[in-house]
Amino acid sequence: MSAAPLDGLRLEKRHFNALDLSRLLAACAVLFWHYQHFFVPPVDYGFHVRREAVTPLYAELRWLFDYGHAAVQYFWAVSGFVFAHVYLADANARGRFWLARIARLWPLHLLTLVLVAVLQAAYSGINGTAFVYHQQDVKHFLMSLVLAHYWGWQTNQSFNGPSWSLSTEILAYAAFWLLLPGLRRAPLLLAVPVAALMLGAFFMGAPNEPALTCVGYFFGGAAVYGAALKGWLRVPVLVALGLGCLGLAFHAHMAFHSLDATTLAGTFAALFFTLAIDMADRNDVLKIGRKLGDASYGIYLWHFPLQLMLVLLIDAALGSRGIARQPAFLAFFVGLSILVGFASHRWIERPAQRGIYRLSQRLRELRPAAAQA
Repeated sequence: MSAAPLDGLRLEKRHFNALDLSRLLAACAVLFWHYQHFFVPPVDYGFHVRREAVTPLYAELRWLFDYGHAAVQYFWAVSGFVFAHVYLADANARGRFWLARIARLWPLHLLTLVLVAVLQAAYSGINGTAFVYHQQDVKHFLMSLVLAHYWGWQTNQSFNGPSWSLSTEILAYAAFWLLLPGLRRAPLLLAVPVAALMLGAFFMGAPNEPALTCVGYFFGGAAVYGAALKGWLRVPVLVALGLGCLGLAFHAHMAFHSLDATTLAGTFAALFFTLAIDMADRNDVLKIGRKLGDASYGIYLWHFPLQLMLVLLIDAALGSRGIARQPAFLAFFVGLSILVGFASHRWIERPAQRGIYRLSQRLRELRPAAAQA
């Protein structure tokens, strides 16, 4: 039986529909960034795709093709906000936290990891080299198996490459779980220095930068939630903060040509603007966003296996990937990834979650029986 929420640690608004919708849009942005994979021939490391020369609709969608990868940082910040909303007020959170994370993330990760391993073996058998991500060895497979493949021990991205960001996010989850008692006492006071320390270390060039940035963005999102709990983030304030961050992003880009600083400011500009929409939506007009956001995890993990399957088919049937230069093929790939994302959530992710919860419940029931035997 669930305990009553802890006082003062959860916003009255139950669902953040615009945030959910933004997760879908962020996942789609990553599709555009990775579209360049279609133009990577069977070579070893270091091949540079001239996106402006081969990508369909590049002029119209240049920002997505060049900077879609920045959506990963936005995912991290949104995760921090959402985790604070879900777990700060949950008195039983620490006891069920990891089961919930495993049930949500691991089944689809395992499925796509194994699928990519099989597809990469087929691609390597034909071409003598792997497709895009070349670390296809036992070490990286075992690290990927437990989502530890981007903690600093890796040679490079491996197997289902986009899952690297999930690996770093596990470290953010661990930090959140450990600091949860302190976050309940002072969410803003603790989250801000953790975010500043991690991001500061990143900008100063500390090692294992992906893990530092992930933890920093995650706790930045948690800090935003802490500020909202204090009642500081009304719609006008959120809009003003969004505009301020947007100005900082523009300044960082124009004055310093710093992609990292631009991404940091732009990420929180997007978060503030999205939250402003949510806070203004008192009647849940955007409730469809709740359903649309469900596809984001599937889109993110399925798009590279889909891409690898399509490349194998195109190479075998056509012998040339020129078809990928057509706008219709771009629309097909994005649409297929979205459809598979929704199908994955309904027929793979949710059933797997329920199965893990049922298994956990049976194991708990067996323990007293075993003790009495």
